[in-house]
Amino acid sequence: MDYKPALSLLETEIAIKYIKDSFEKELAKALKLTRVSAPLFVFPETGLNDNLNGIERAVRFDVLDLGKEVEIVQSLAKWKRMALAKYGFETDKGLYTDMNAIRRDENLDAIHSIYVDQWDWEKIITEKERTLTYLKKTVKKVYGAVKKVGKAVAEKYPSLDHDLPEEITFISTSELEKEYPNLTRKEREDVVAKKYGAVFIYRIGWNLKDGKPHDGRAADYDDWKLNGDILLWFERLNRAFEISSMGIRVDASSLIKQLRFKNETEKLDNPYCQDVINNRLPLTVGGGIGQSRLCMFFLNKAHIGEVQASVWSEKDIKENAEKGIYLL
Repeated sequence: MDYKPALSLLETEIAIKYIKDSFEKELAKALKLTRVSAPLFVFPETGLNDNLNGIERAVRFDVLDLGKEVEIVQSLAKWKRMALAKYGFETDKGLYTDMNAIRRDENLDAIHSIYVDQWDWEKIITEKERTLTYLKKTVKKVYGAVKKVGKAVAEKYPSLDHDLPEEITFISTSELEKEYPNLTRKEREDVVAKKYGAVFIYRIGWNLKDGKPHDGRAADYDDWKLNGDILLWFERLNRAFEISSMGIRVDASSLIKQLRFKNETEKLDNPYCQDVINNRLPLTVGGGIGQSRLCMFFLNKAHIGEVQASVWSEKDIKENAEKGIYLL
């Protein structure tokens, strides 16, 4: 109610560029990352596309000259690991890229669009670093980059100051279940994000005591014991606001266990899984950070369509305009 954007449309476009440029630099510096080019589409039989929760349909089309079909990527979770090996990256170094995707089955609302833009990043780690301690250390570095950019945005646009906590809080999905057994998953996220301001909810994928996972996760890239989501409390929408999903990637053992759990063992024969099983890919940690989500948060926007150009129904466009929300 009574929503009035702090910036005009043109000012918003300028601010988006500023946020994206600033965050790229901070993230690359914090994690020792080099920018690389990334594909928009891949051959489905390679196993490189992200299956997300396993139910989303990838956009597929045929390439006339090749006589084969390709899929628009849904994320680059697995492609990045292959690229680290191909490009000869060293341990403790990594890559990041602009990832653009189409998620045709997304339910559209104030924070979900069929167009996805994020920074996908990945870096090589050692066997000894496949621990929760190392994951938390990496999360703190990512959050540190968020904090620095938030401070820079507030200095440039004083009306857009955000009260982010100095430190990010860590809590596991089982701890959330124990503390809030009568709440839904999303309600638990809202409560804990509002309480702490910034949280990393970890161990997502395996079933909790009630027999269901906290949230869906593909079985073939994150190790479900060593992954999680960064959530910020977003006062504008009065809800937890996920800006990043990340984790230490599967090794041969966790890959096989997770695929068996989801009854997807047929994937073990695809080239990507075979490379993991036969140790032809480096051990890595990585994640995705939503570009539009971060811009939306820092610019205090009420709708993701205010910071990215996507498609919306005429009804949505009209109703949002009546509330002072103008979609790009």
